[in-house]
Amino acid sequence: MPPTLQETSPAAPSKVFIKTYGCQMNVYDSERMGEVLSERGYVTTQAVEEADLVILNTCHIREKAAEKVYSELGRLRRLKSRGGRDMKIAVAGCVAQAEGEEIVRRAPVVDLVFGPQTYHRLPDLLDRHGETGAAVIETELPVDEKFEILDAPATKPVRRGVAAFLTVQEGCDKFCTFCVVPYTRGAEFSRPADRILAEARKLVDAGVREITLLGQNVNAWHGDGLAGHDWTLGHLLNALSDIDGLERLRYTTSHPRDMDNELITAHGVNPKLMPYLHLPVQSGSDRILKAMNRKHTAAEYIELVGRIRDARPDIAMSSDFIVGFPGETDADFAATMDLVRQVTYAQAFSFKYSPRPGTPASTEASQVPEEVKTARLAELQALLGEQQASFNEACKGRVLDVLLEKPGRQEGQLIGRSPYLQSVFINAGDHAIGDTVKVAIETVGPNSLTGHMVEA
Repeated sequence: MPPTLQETSPAAPSKVFIKTYGCQMNVYDSERMGEVLSERGYVTTQAVEEADLVILNTCHIREKAAEKVYSELGRLRRLKSRGGRDMKIAVAGCVAQAEGEEIVRRAPVVDLVFGPQTYHRLPDLLDRHGETGAAVIETELPVDEKFEILDAPATKPVRRGVAAFLTVQEGCDKFCTFCVVPYTRGAEFSRPADRILAEARKLVDAGVREITLLGQNVNAWHGDGLAGHDWTLGHLLNALSDIDGLERLRYTTSHPRDMDNELITAHGVNPKLMPYLHLPVQSGSDRILKAMNRKHTAAEYIELVGRIRDARPDIAMSSDFIVGFPGETDADFAATMDLVRQVTYAQAFSFKYSPRPGTPASTEASQVPEEVKTARLAELQALLGEQQASFNEACKGRVLDVLLEKPGRQEGQLIGRSPYLQSVFINAGDHAIGDTVKVAIETVGPNSLTGHMVEA
């Protein structure tokens, strides 16, 4: 008897839904998870209701990060129980690394728990769960093994957008007293230059025109370069700029202690390196910086910014600030405000200090009252907001190169990025996503610019 149509039709592919929390490195990790799973036949979906596998790729930097994950797991438990669905649920990333078995204890609905250095093992973890039905927990830190496997050629081409992230460095050896990264991502590890260059070429072949290099301390990257020479990040950026079709380079996040002369020089001589630098300072008080174990002073930071601006006068600076660190006085906070006024920022991120379990600062007795932290944060953000508005206003009338990235809401409108990471809205005419066009800026908003194209 011949097989029926139903018997001969191929099975529908399994679907994976990945929800990403936190930093750009998590975005990169989620993309790589999707690639790993595509080799197993999974396709990504934006509808969690359709998913056969749901992955929460978590971040542990901010307060109550773990509680947000448990709240999401509660919603997934209810979704999974509807109709007896065989939905697999996984918790990945830094909360998984920090919480481990506690996740399965509090949320038995979870099938897989794996840290940021073990997602390359996803197919094996799924197989192990399938064999036993028991939850699988994998939280080792074999970062070198991860990239060995991820660097292997993929058998299926992966579509990319115009801009992409590329992790070049992971982990941290700085041990700032407020930060969990050394405990969740491990020691500093730099990927080999030839592997980075190969991945960058693959991205460009897939349509990418702008690459942002990622690392917890990205400017701590170092390794064997071509012809046996030792390279730092400045050398790597210069080598990447030789790739045909790659138009723009960025990198984040940097530490002031790793901003060497070669990298500063690259900002002045490499035309593909965008004039935008995120350089966290955290505080303007030397006493607080010492308590944070930052190992730089406010004066050293300001002097460093001056050297960077000497190399690239049109560079825009961004930073991170923590207010209300344990023991912070009114005078310490005033020093932070003074530093902001001296440096001036085009953009910045500021947060109230939140204790992270396991970090030295979390056990300090001199915690700042919540209402004081709230008031200081509001004052700092008002100043930073004024500086951002002033920087954007100064762009009015300028002609900026804009890389077109996505369609806008209006017909014929495209949205691109300026060299300073601002969103720019234009009527694109015959131009398409992926083109770089010159735009005369006409109007300025809090977070975006609008203009019209001009001839090159």
